[in-house]
Amino acid sequence: MKDKHIIDVLEKAPLSTLSEQDRAAIASHASECAECRRAVDAAYVASSLLHEHAAQTTTPPPFFETRVLAMFRERQTTNDLWAFGRIWRAAGALVSSMAATVALLAVLSFGLPSDARITSSNVVSTANSYSAEDMMLTGTDQSDEQVSDSQVFTTLYENEAEVTK
Repeated sequence: MKDKHIIDVLEKAPLSTLSEQDRAAIASHASECAECRRAVDAAYVASSLLHEHAAQTTTPPPFFETRVLAMFRERQTTNDLWAFGRIWRAAGALVSSMAATVALLAVLSFGLPSDARITSSNVVSTANSYSAEDMMLTGTDQSDEQVSDSQVFTTLYENEAEVTK
């Protein structure tokens, strides 16, 4: 170790973990090298300061625990409010789209003129002479007449035949 400085050894491990051989080598080299002697002195001073600081015990000021717990509760309630805000922001798009849908349906239901609305009388086919509405309004009783299969098929499939043409 005579031609090599011991500063690297001091920087790698604390003094308390060095073996007796390493300490003896450090002491012999430090007696010959002034730069390494300053490094060894600084290491011993730092080690003693750390041991003294670790040995000290401090007592917390009065009501320290009360203040810490009060601050913890305050932060917890603040975080709970922020959690509600995050949930509201996440669901905000869904709620606003639902409100827009309800508004659109209300406008379509109540805002259109009455003649533009689709009613059941507009939907009933006029070609169907056997409709219940026709039977009730005309008052004719066709229960005695026999209806043929071709009349039934013509009535049922008349709209489909017009569409395919």
